[in-house]
Amino acid sequence: MKQLWLYIVTLLIASPIIAQNSVEKFPEFQTCNGLNASALEDCFYQKLYNLLQLNYEHPSQLSLTGDEKITLRFEVDRDGNFKSIRTDAIDPALTNAMNNAFEKLPQVKAPTYNGNPTYMQFILSVPVPMVENGTFQIYSNREQNDTTASQKMNALDSIAFAKANNDYSQIISNQYDGNQLKSDVLIPLSYQRYHRYEAAMNRVGNNAHTAVKPYTFNYVDQYFDLEAERESLIKEESTWLGKKWWNEHFFEVAGKNYWFVVDPGVDLQLGQDTSEDINTFNNTRLINVSGGIGKQFTFGASIQESQGRFAGYFNREIESRAPDGGNPGIVPGRGIAEDGGDTIYDYPVATGYINYTPNKVFNFQLGHGQHFIGDGHRSLVLSDNSQPFPYAKVNAKFWKLDYTVLYTSLRDVRSAVTADDSFRTKFMVHHYLSWNATKKLNLGFFESVLWQDDNQRGFDFNYLNPIIFYQAVELQTGSRGGNALIGATAKYKFTDRITGYAQLVLDEFSGASVASGDGSYKNKSAYQLGVKWQNAFKVNNLILQAEYNRVRPFTYSHNTVVLNYGNSNQALAHPWGANFYETTFIGRYTKDRWYGNAQFTFGERGFDILDGVDNAFYGGNIYRSEDDRIADNGNTIGQGNRVTFMYAQVEAGYIINPASRLQVFGQVIFRDFDPHFEVGGLQEESTTWLNLGLRTDIMNWSFDR
Repeated sequence: MKQLWLYIVTLLIASPIIAQNSVEKFPEFQTCNGLNASALEDCFYQKLYNLLQLNYEHPSQLSLTGDEKITLRFEVDRDGNFKSIRTDAIDPALTNAMNNAFEKLPQVKAPTYNGNPTYMQFILSVPVPMVENGTFQIYSNREQNDTTASQKMNALDSIAFAKANNDYSQIISNQYDGNQLKSDVLIPLSYQRYHRYEAAMNRVGNNAHTAVKPYTFNYVDQYFDLEAERESLIKEESTWLGKKWWNEHFFEVAGKNYWFVVDPGVDLQLGQDTSEDINTFNNTRLINVSGGIGKQFTFGASIQESQGRFAGYFNREIESRAPDGGNPGIVPGRGIAEDGGDTIYDYPVATGYINYTPNKVFNFQLGHGQHFIGDGHRSLVLSDNSQPFPYAKVNAKFWKLDYTVLYTSLRDVRSAVTADDSFRTKFMVHHYLSWNATKKLNLGFFESVLWQDDNQRGFDFNYLNPIIFYQAVELQTGSRGGNALIGATAKYKFTDRITGYAQLVLDEFSGASVASGDGSYKNKSAYQLGVKWQNAFKVNNLILQAEYNRVRPFTYSHNTVVLNYGNSNQALAHPWGANFYETTFIGRYTKDRWYGNAQFTFGERGFDILDGVDNAFYGGNIYRSEDDRIADNGNTIGQGNRVTFMYAQVEAGYIINPASRLQVFGQVIFRDFDPHFEVGGLQEESTTWLNLGLRTDIMNWSFDR
C-alpha cells in the first residue's frame, strides 16, 4: 500500500514536468479541434500566445527594452478553465498587465488522462513586449529537443532560484485606499473628532451604542459615512508633497492581507498667561502608527516626547500631584514629568494596542491607553482624565446589547505608599452592559472593583469572571480588600436632533440615611444630567450641549486610601474628584476643514481647609482616607473651603490634514478661582491664557480644572 501511495504522489508531482505520453492529451482551443497529439500541443501553445498577445497591454510607464521576461505558472482544470497560480516579473506593473491579459482567456476543452478530464500545469517564460506570432520558452510538458527530465528539473530549480532572488521586487505595497476607514483600528479620543459622528449615531431607530469609547472606524462607519467625509475634504493636489501635506498619511503601505500607515506629528503651542506674565509653550514630537494584518488583527501605537510650560494655575496643578522619587509633578492626562528647568516639564507619553476581531460579535484588545464611558463632556463612570494605563478589554455586540469587560493595572505613586522605591500597584475590573431597550431609550449598567496588590495577592482571579456581581466577591475577599462601585446610565433620543443622557454612580449607599436626609458620609454618590442638540437650528454639524454634574463628599475615596478611584494621583472619573457641582454649556461647529468650539463652566467645589488647626477631610480630595472625615452626618456639597469656579474657553482652527489630524488653532481661556479662605495653598486668582498652535489631534487636552 505504501508503494502505491508513493507511486501516486510521484505521478502527481512529476506530471507537469515529464514529457507527455500517449495517454495524456493537451487542452483544446476550438481552432485546434481534431489535431493529433503532437500538432495539438503546438497549436495549444501558439493559440495561447496569440490570445495573450492580443489581450496584453504593456505598461506605459515602462520602456520597451525587449529583454523583459514574465514567468507564468498556471493550470487548466478539468472544466477547461485557466487558473493562475503565480506570475513573476521584475516590475509589479508587468505582473499586473500579464494577469489582466490572462484573466481574459476563454474556456477550452479540458485536458484528459486515459480519456478522462484532468488537471494540467504549465510553467512558461513570456518575453515582453509580446510580438505577433511569437513563442514562449516552455519549462513544463514536452520540450522541442531531447532535454532530459533531470535537465528540466534543473531549469525549474533555476526559475525557483531566480524567483527567490527577485521576490523583494514582487512585494506589492502600493494598494492603500483608505484601508484605515474600513478597519477595526481605534479612533483616537478627541472631542473635536467625535462630535462629528453624534448626529448620525443618535438617530432614532438605529442600534448604535455610544457610551463606550474609543470607537473603531468600522463601527462608526455603520452610521456615519467616513469615506464620503474623506472625499469631501480632499484637495486637488498633483505633487507628492502636496498630497502628503493636505490629504494623505505620510507613509501608506498596503498589499494583500496587510496595511499600515505612519504619521509624524507635533503639538507646538506658544502662548501667554497674561495674569501672571508667564510665557507658555508646549513642544511635542510624536509618531502615530496604525495598521492591520488580515481581516481580524489591527494595531495602533503612538510615542510622544514633550516639554512644556503652562499657565500658572496649571503648573501648580502639575506640582500638586508630584509623585514619589523627586520628579516635580504629573501632567494631568499625560503622565509623570521630569524637571526641565525654569518651570519646564519634560513628559513622555506612550500608548499602543493589539485588536483581535474573530467575528461580528466579539472583539479582544490588549493595550496601554485611555478609556471613556458615557455620552457627556465629563464621565462619572470612567474618563480619560487619568494618564494611559495597561488594560485588557473584551467586548461583545449582539442583538440590542453591547457588553464590555475591562481589566486594568493602575498605580498609586504617593510617597506614603511607595515600597522598595517602586510605585504601589492596584487593579481594577470594570463591567458595562448597554441595552437599547427601545428605538429611543438606551439603558446602561456598570460595576467596577479596585483591589490592591497586598499579601502577594496579585491579580485576584475572583474578579476574572466576566459575568459576576462584584459586591458579593468583595465580601468574600474582605471589605477592606476591595472597593466596589455600581451604577447606571441612560440615554433618550427625543428626536433625531435632541438627545438626553444621564449617569448615576453609587460608591456607598444607605437607604435609611437618604430617607432621613441626615447627610451621612456613607451616601457616596454622583449623578449627571445632560442634553445635546445635534444639527441645532437645522445647521449641519452644529452641536449645542448642556450638562450638570453633582458629586457628594467622600465619593470615590476609601478608608484604605490605595483603593480610591484614581490612578497616578489623578481621578479616574471627574477631574475635580468629589464634593462639587458643575454646570457646563458647550457649542461645537464644523464647516469643511474649519472648526470652532466654545465652553462655559460654572460650579462650586469644597476643599479641605488645612490651616494647621482644621486638618479634617471634607470629602473633596479622593486621595485622603474617609477615616479622617469631618463628620458622620450633616455633610453637604461644597463643605469645607468653598470655592466658586468659572471657566470659559473659545477655540477656532483649521484642519490641515484630515488623515493625520494635523490642525492649526487659536485658543483663549479665562478661568476664575475664588476660595472662601486663602489657606492650604488656595488663593484667589483670575487667569487669561492665550494660545496659538499646530497640533496633531490624537488626545484630549482638558484645562478646565
